[in-house]
Amino acid sequence: MPNLLLLGGTGFLGRAVCAALIRRQGAAGGRLTVPSRQPQRAKALQPLPTVELLRADVHDEAQLARLVAGRDAVVNLVGILHGREADFERAHVELPRRLVAACQAAGVPRIVHVSALGAQAGGPSMYLRSKAAGETVLLQSGLEVSILRPSVVFGEEDRFMNLFARLQRWLPLLALGGAEARFQPVWVEDVAAGVAEALVRRTPPRCVDAGGPRVYTLAELVRLAGRWSGHPRPVLALPDGLARLQAGLMEWLPGEPLLSRDNLDSMRQPNVVGGTHPGLDALGVRPRALEAVMPQVLAGVAGPGRLESWRRH
Repeated sequence: MPNLLLLGGTGFLGRAVCAALIRRQGAAGGRLTVPSRQPQRAKALQPLPTVELLRADVHDEAQLARLVAGRDAVVNLVGILHGREADFERAHVELPRRLVAACQAAGVPRIVHVSALGAQAGGPSMYLRSKAAGETVLLQSGLEVSILRPSVVFGEEDRFMNLFARLQRWLPLLALGGAEARFQPVWVEDVAAGVAEALVRRTPPRCVDAGGPRVYTLAELVRLAGRWSGHPRPVLALPDGLARLQAGLMEWLPGEPLLSRDNLDSMRQPNVVGGTHPGLDALGVRPRALEAVMPQVLAGVAGPGRLESWRRH
């Protein structure tokens, strides 16, 4: 794909997708455009070849139409984990609806969209219900749509395993809501490879459930983060009432909360591959295990050097 638009390209997953798309395009000579309201925060992407950073608000209909015009395909990674119902609706439903309209008007045939494992119309949380509504908008658009639905994504700069490792460095124990929630963590590089592969395949699967090779409880993941970072701490599983009280208090703290009540609601739905859709192997990606990546990262042996070869280039 020589001319791509990547929405949400400055985040954790977006940076990995940028690198994967550049590797895939190789000598094709195309360009990858990454819009952001604050492109100065995307310094890691600036040295990458063929990447064009633009200041734009993708939620603005007119700006989105200009961004989409002339593209061969669009990748949408935009998503939020916290907010009110209107915030989830805006990010997960209204943006896909505007994107579909812009692509139809501009004659752009293909969209690759990253949703969430467990998204369903009757889901237990605003997050999962809004993700499902966005999927429906895209699948009913008549465009060539591929949707990847990852479980929790881990990697060098994630806000999941790294967060639990940092917390255990400073806290004597972790009081944990949703301790028995089940996840199937998937490596960020595997999700990025799946996105790139979905773009180049002539007939990719419509929906792919992206999970790693093993299922863990949240408590198991927290303990692994502590052990691999060298700061193992006891984990205290909170009952539902205390967990919701803890999450409610965190919502009042400044900045993005560590945990919200909607997050707890999401964790009532097992975040694991269920067999309804094919897995990453349908895109030729063999997911790597958590144990193959994160011990070195959390121990400080590996760092955020994934893009260094492209910076030198």
